[in-house]
Amino acid sequence: MVEIHPLYSIAGVAVGLLVGLTGVGGGSLMTPLLVLAFGFHPATAVGTDLLYASATKTAGTAVHGLSGTVDWRVVRRLAMGSVPATLLTLLALGYAGTRFDGTEHVITVTLGIALIATATAMAFRRQILAYYADAMDAISERQVARLTVILGVALGVLVSLSSVGAGALGMTALLILYPKLPTNRLVGSDIAHAVPLTLVAGMGHWAMGSVDFGLLLSLLVGSVPGIIIGSLISARVPDGVSRALLAGTLAVVGGKLIF
Repeated sequence: MVEIHPLYSIAGVAVGLLVGLTGVGGGSLMTPLLVLAFGFHPATAVGTDLLYASATKTAGTAVHGLSGTVDWRVVRRLAMGSVPATLLTLLALGYAGTRFDGTEHVITVTLGIALIATATAMAFRRQILAYYADAMDAISERQVARLTVILGVALGVLVSLSSVGAGALGMTALLILYPKLPTNRLVGSDIAHAVPLTLVAGMGHWAMGSVDFGLLLSLLVGSVPGIIIGSLISARVPDGVSRALLAGTLAVVGGKLIF
């Protein structure tokens, strides 16, 4: 029988609050918390968080889909790259898990790098978008499609190893690639793409035995009310302040995981 652990539910509330306040994906917050604060094996933290993300983002996709704020063309392009890359990464993890003692270290370092990259994307998004604006005006639609598939490949590998990257990193890249699309359609597309990506990766980790279902249920019980409360009070907290604090926190945690 799956048991709910109140302490993990409280962690779910805390992460849900921050997600509601900042809009940043839970993976960049939940996975390092599980590793550093609760001492879970990195593979278990990643695998559990991936299924947690697929459950929560399915609801988000339903809302965006009903609102017409999902560009399924963008989702298909991303999935063409991410799903095969995810399957290959999982096969590599499964092979290395029984033959390579450094698998845990690889996952931990990848997670740290992903967190620092996420913090950079959050802190300097405006500057990054401005830097690439002129270059993107000169490329063709076919080139944009190819770059989107390549982005999907990168996200598939990164998310499979760390559960981090589909949110702030993916969204920043989509804003560069599709500057003429409304932001809400890109947000909806990013969330919709995260569902098959995290589900496939999470099922792969489950098959490898790196998912804790008691932890998963406990997190879901806490995060749902947390996200609702965070979303309700987000308007009262200056966006620049919350994002700066969160970016700094992610950078410090990422550095701690690497070093």
